[in-house]
Amino acid sequence: MSHASGEPAVSLSGIDITFALKGGRSYRAVQGIDLAVRPGEFVAIVGPTGCGKSTLLNASAGLLRASAGTVEAFGAPLKGLNARAGYLFQQDALMPWKTALANVAVALEPKGISAREAETRAAAWLKRVGLGAFANSYPHMMSGGQRKRVALAQMLIRDPEILLMDEPFGPLDAQTRQIMGNLLLKLWADDRKAVLFVTHDLEEAIALADRVVVMSAGPAATIIGDFAVTLARPRDTSEIRLDPDFHRIYKEIWSRLRVEVQKTYADLEFAS
Repeated sequence: MSHASGEPAVSLSGIDITFALKGGRSYRAVQGIDLAVRPGEFVAIVGPTGCGKSTLLNASAGLLRASAGTVEAFGAPLKGLNARAGYLFQQDALMPWKTALANVAVALEPKGISAREAETRAAAWLKRVGLGAFANSYPHMMSGGQRKRVALAQMLIRDPEILLMDEPFGPLDAQTRQIMGNLLLKLWADDRKAVLFVTHDLEEAIALADRVVVMSAGPAATIIGDFAVTLARPRDTSEIRLDPDFHRIYKEIWSRLRVEVQKTYADLEFAS
């Protein structure tokens, strides 16, 4: 899909997000956030625990209203949910009483597509994510990686223009995470969507993304670094980690991130 306006797929400008707490107190999660993701660009956000990475993703999805600033999708201010985005959470939202095929097909119901056509498209997507033989399997019959593939197909079948991904591979073991990373890169390369990807894993961020955005420790977290990942594509997420340039980029970003992670651990120790 072409975007004649040339506007960012998602843009956060001057974003502050404050949560009300009991007793009339408040907690400022993030402040002064300026971030834009261009169409076709893969951007990863990293930062210490509690820095507001997921908060920014929720604002981009329209699930959370900013206290100040504006969120736009392709130049249009968000009013409610971001209809141009697909969202993949850390925990999959598959319905246990539906088969893999039905779980993927149900994503097309709001579009008014017939059940037969939805199942045809869902079967094609299951093949694309390597689960063609598991169409009639229920979630409890599948591994964590297989369920994540179903969830990925469930998101992509709607053909969103922006992919918002919140630690999507976090619960998986290291080997399965790399397999899922390669699958995501393959699907992304087929139809370059804009991606905003939250992860705690700096290696994962570098292996996948075009840019890695670093956030400071909270409260009132802000963006303290924006690093271009100049590694060639296509990439294999396991092999790319052996590239000398990968290690150079890792050291550069970690030198900025390490201080913020240490602040968070120091705060946790003080609080305990």
